[in-house]
Amino acid sequence: MEISKQTINQLSDNPLYKTLGIRIESAAGGEARARLEPSAEVCWPFSGQPHGGILFTLMDTTMAWAVLSQSESGQNCTTINLNIHYTQPATGNFFICGARVTHQTTRSSFLTADIHDEQGRLVAMGQATFRIIRAELL
Repeated sequence: MEISKQTINQLSDNPLYKTLGIRIESAAGGEARARLEPSAEVCWPFSGQPHGGILFTLMDTTMAWAVLSQSESGQNCTTINLNIHYTQPATGNFFICGARVTHQTTRSSFLTADIHDEQGRLVAMGQATFRIIRAELL
């Protein structure tokens, strides 16, 4: 399914993404990219360092968009499993997550993703399995 920039912007303009500081930048052909600009409220227990759960949500969200970018109309997805490895403390003003579908069956998608800080350093990497379900995106 082709996801237009207008649809990405519309769906990115939701309370969860706004609160956490997530913005979807692109989603096409089984790949997606998102940006996190964390507010002080999501940086705990250390100032300037987003909580690991925020990074997990960024990765989960980006992976879902990667799945959706190659799904058929009328399909959506849900996370079955996501394993994340934090490679170093996440400090900085913004973070970029890239996700890609590595394999897909009729009912499941398998993905990898990584998160880099503004200096390009790897702060987290993960892999996941998503279930393809029947549900409209909007």
